[in-house]
Amino acid sequence: MATDEVRELQGGCRCGAVRYTVPDAFLYAANCHCSQCRAATGSAYKPFAGIERPKLAITHGADHLAIFGEPDANDTRCGLCGCFLYSMVRDGEYLHVAMGSLRDDPTIRPTHHIFVGSKAPWEQILDDLPQYEEHRT
Repeated sequence: MATDEVRELQGGCRCGAVRYTVPDAFLYAANCHCSQCRAATGSAYKPFAGIERPKLAITHGADHLAIFGEPDANDTRCGLCGCFLYSMVRDGEYLHVAMGSLRDDPTIRPTHHIFVGSKAPWEQILDDLPQYEEHRT
């Protein structure tokens, strides 16, 4: 592989009905602790990586996608197993890919925590990443 080539990552749902590819060219990554992400994931926070919307391609199972929300602001899941795949954000221009849905290891790692002001009271953040009450400024 040439040094300027970007590796394609594979991702998908738990049952395999939906699969996607995305270049390993994420712009940012974070751990979101807001109440909406906690409810959507069923966990303390959502680790996500942001990328421009056109860069993610559904390669299998587009007819199985379950979209919750508006056309340009939503959460997308597998309609069969319920696996959380990504959120469409910023007027539909970007996706926040749920890092747990990636099958391949991305280069990027979360660099900070957001919405820690509304994190679950029982959660303890034990790493040294910067923490922001709301969005990172």
